[in-house]
Amino acid sequence: MKLVCRQSDLNQNLSLVVRAVPTHPTHPVLANVRLVADAEQQYVQLTAFDLSLGIQTRFEAQVEEPGEATLPAKLLGDIVSRLSEGDLTLETEETEADEEASSILATLVSASGRYQMRGMGTEEFPSLPEIEEGQSVRLGGEAPIEGLRGTLFATSSDETKQVLTGVHLKADEEGLEFAATDGHRLAVVRIEKAAETEEVEESEDSEEGEEKTADTSNLITDTYEPFEVTVPARALREVERIAGKLGQDAIVLSIAPGQVVFEIGDRRITSRTLEGQYPAYGQLIPRSFERQVTVDRRQLLSALERIAVLADRQNSVVKFDIDAAEGQVSLSVDAREIGTGRESLSAQISGEDLEIAFNVKYVLDSLKVLQSSEIQIRLNGESMPAILSPLGGLKTTHLVMPVQIRN
Repeated sequence: MKLVCRQSDLNQNLSLVVRAVPTHPTHPVLANVRLVADAEQQYVQLTAFDLSLGIQTRFEAQVEEPGEATLPAKLLGDIVSRLSEGDLTLETEETEADEEASSILATLVSASGRYQMRGMGTEEFPSLPEIEEGQSVRLGGEAPIEGLRGTLFATSSDETKQVLTGVHLKADEEGLEFAATDGHRLAVVRIEKAAETEEVEESEDSEEGEEKTADTSNLITDTYEPFEVTVPARALREVERIAGKLGQDAIVLSIAPGQVVFEIGDRRITSRTLEGQYPAYGQLIPRSFERQVTVDRRQLLSALERIAVLADRQNSVVKFDIDAAEGQVSLSVDAREIGTGRESLSAQISGEDLEIAFNVKYVLDSLKVLQSSEIQIRLNGESMPAILSPLGGLKTTHLVMPVQIRN
């Protein structure tokens, strides 16, 4: 195999796939990245796979001799990232083979230096799963990225509750729903399906400055059967990261029993799904509310970040004092033997006064991913869950359980 490519292309694509290289591989070849050089189409394909998460990407290159090999992912990435910009030449040749797999010697030449490293053949490198019998859904615009961003933060890190370590995707006739919970909070984002293709086209022809009725909030019209699947957060973070970085117009999601594949342009992310029954989260969301608070998101976020300095030194609890008559929300922390803090900000309030407390981290996490300038906080009693939602954008519901206030 012999090819010439840009340092920036190789470096960028290596940085995408190496995140699927396991820290402690069960087989030596899994610590490598697989390179395939295609002379006919003049591209290089990179693949990393830890048997659960797989990432594959490709980029244009001048391929003089086709071939394939696996090279140490971390070593190759560390070298390429430090090389100066410009053309690189990568050439491989087989050396003495052992009984298990062929041995590869790779030579990397740049304008300023020459490096060699040992690799392996591709015989032992596992192939990424293919979905031949399943279904696919095309997700348009920024909507899937917003759906992931609005839910991933609420997944659990407790491996004993494995099904909660992922995001639950639920598709019905009207659209797709993202949901995540760790038992203390719940995040749900819904993307509605575009009713008519003409509606999208009409919005593109609307006058400048006019609000479009069908863009990032729509699911591209595909024919699919309703489905539910829970995907590990680790895989979805890679989907969010790659899609956000590349700014692709669509993500193609393919589903089969036990497996999902996300295609983003020339990038492909595969993942196993999580087994187990996902909680019936819809039953946790109250149907009606006695109080509603509308407040500036950035002001609330800034106030909470300041007061969290004290809360983090005590028990992470911040009390919300909602005063309807004054149109004001006060945040307070009483960290005994350390100090106290209080912040106040104006708000539009309907309903009676209320004192309620929350873990400050949970509220901050929600405020950081909600994208609107104002948010609504809907509440009932001091021991009932609160709902945070943006004003505008995708239909988003963040549920946070309160903390008992001890006098």
